[in-house]
Formats: sequence, structure tokens, C-alpha cells
Amino acid sequence: MKSQTSRRKFIKSIGGTAVILSAGPLSAFASNDKLEEHIIAYDRNFTANDQIRIATIGMGIMGNADSDSALKVPRVELVAACDLYSGRLERVKEKYGKDIYTTRDYREILNRKDIDAVLIATSDNWHARISIDAMNAGKSVYCEKPMVHKLNEGMNVIATSEKTKKTMQVGSQRVSSIVYRKAKELYKTGIIGQLNCIEASFDRQDSSSIYCLEYM
Repeated sequence: MKSQTSRRKFIKSIGGTAVILSAGPLSAFASNDKLEEHIIAYDRNFTANDQIRIATIGMGIMGNADSDSALKVPRVELVAACDLYSGRLERVKEKYGKDIYTTRDYREILNRKDIDAVLIATSDNWHARISIDAMNAGKSVYCEKPMVHKLNEGMNVIATSEKTKKTMQVGSQRVSSIVYRKAKELYKTGIIGQLNCIEASFDRQDSSSIYCLEYM
């Protein structure tokens, strides 16, 4: 009873919420289920101490997407970016401002005292090393999945997080998508018939994403 009361208080306390039903194929999955996404409004005052200065390491598709998402949060500022390709660094200045500091060496970013957190969106083989170096440098970390390239690298990353007490989050939100919940429902209810084989591909070799799913 106490937990139910707390839940009601929480729901009532949500102000300025928005209900979003995505367009396209996703709406077909969600429309009958009345699934809702609630966005909690930022209704408090912010001080200078609330300013969070971030840097993104790896400015490919996910580096840009993660940076865009982070900048939607009040008082977050992108101050630096790292990538090995000159074209991507040039694009950073075009997109986020000419004053953004850019470098090809991620260690230059970690050495900066004015950066609170880093977004790591490099190739998988760099995730563990950069995450560990970043936390040891006093930075909080958001690292794209997978957290590590090899399983035996995982414990060192966890140990570093525990030692430094720095926040580390791994970007695995997609597995919570309503699309996968609906797919499980369709399978469990037998609506799609007997499932014998699934073939799926996820192709992101350019700026557009291509999804393909076939079942027999």
C-alpha cells in the first residue's frame, strides 16, 4: 500500500509531460497498446554549478547522435571533440560552433580540467582503454555499447569505476525499445505462426541506417 501511494505521488508530481507516439512503422506497433513516453519537464532553477561541460571522442554517426541528445539537457555544453578524420573535425565546427576544441588525440581532451564528462563513440576496440583513462582523469563517462571489445577487459573497467567513484553509463537503451517488446508479444501469442528462422541485418556504413528483418 505504501509503495502504491508513493507511485501515485510520483505520477502526480510530473509536470509538463508530453505523450509521444512515433510516426511510421513504430506507431503501428504501439497504437493498440497505448504505450506512452513521458518527458519530465525541467522546472527547477539552474546555477553556475549545474553547468556540465562535455567532450565527445569519436564523431561518427553515434558520436553526433549522442552529442545532439546530450545538448538537449539544460546547462550541458559541448566544448571539445576528438576524431582521427579531418573532415569530421571540420564538420564539428560547422555544426556545433567554431570555438569547439578539436583534436586527433583523445588524451588532450582528458588533460583538460574544464571537461566534466566524455562521450565515447569510437570503434569497439578503444572503449575499455579510453573509459579507464577517462575515469582515472576524473571524468564521468558515457560509453557506447559494447562496453568492451573482449570479455576479459570488463573487470578492469568495473574496477576503475569503483576505485574512482566516477559515473559510467553504457549506451544499451535500444534493448528497451517497444519494438522488441512487441516482437516478443507477437512470437508468444503465435500471431506470426510457427517461427523457424530469423535473418536480420543492421547496415550503417553511411549516414543513413538500413534495417532488414526476414522471418520464415
